[in-house]
Amino acid sequence: MEINRPTQFDKAQDFRALHTAGGCFVIPNPWDAGSARLLSMLGFPALATTSAGFAFSRGKPDGAMPLEALVAHLADLVAATPLPISADLQSGFGDAPEEVARTILLAARAGVVGGSIEDAKGCAADPLHARGFAAERIRAASEAARALPFPFTLTARAENYSVGRPDLADTIGRLQAYQEAGADVLFAPGLSSAADIATLVRELDRPVNVMIGRAGLPLSVQALADLGVRRVSVGGSLARAALGALLHAATELRDQGTTTYANSPEAAPDFNALFGCDIRQAPAGHARS
Repeated sequence: MEINRPTQFDKAQDFRALHTAGGCFVIPNPWDAGSARLLSMLGFPALATTSAGFAFSRGKPDGAMPLEALVAHLADLVAATPLPISADLQSGFGDAPEEVARTILLAARAGVVGGSIEDAKGCAADPLHARGFAAERIRAASEAARALPFPFTLTARAENYSVGRPDLADTIGRLQAYQEAGADVLFAPGLSSAADIATLVRELDRPVNVMIGRAGLPLSVQALADLGVRRVSVGGSLARAALGALLHAATELRDQGTTTYANSPEAAPDFNALFGCDIRQAPAGHARS
């Protein structure tokens, strides 16, 4: 059934409004068109891509997919759902600020209305770009975003905790530099302490994203909302859960020759019916009002 699709400008405005209307919203992370459609049916207001989930869907480790493949992936997801989509653009697919700016423009051309840029540079011995240079990269991304004919929402990520350099003061300093460089949303993946998250939110003047779905972060969406977090994502955790269920079922089949996994509630949905319907008219019990 044909979906009445909002324009990219409409989706961009809707996405920006989610960050400014107050409160906290969840932005889950699909890894392919099917998962994007299912998450849309559940009533989430927006979606974000996951570099890990996308790579896993292609049988690759996180970070192994080239920019050209990512852009095609973004276009597939945009075609699958009328929801606003923000892209995980990793480290911008290049060190130089102009390369980061080019990545923003290519992602926007694929139809997304937001994207994130990391300050990690993929070097184990020296994993983070220097703060000043990282801010230059965000400034270039922001200038590219502002040149677009719609309000692209730029997220800047400080990767201290995700690369094994847990330093709250440096994380806050980096994110303050990034907000001054033009970032609209700020994100420090790996931060897990409620006290640290509350401090981060107090020290910043932009909406903060926190990622849950990882071991060691038991905080709920409501708990994060109470701390002042504006946006909650789950990274590659949904993709890991789906692939983990596949491995569990296939291991049973291989080792026991049985298929008890087929009797689980998760195997019950009629996916033909779900994927054959308009996202706005998903069967009762799957769509959220």
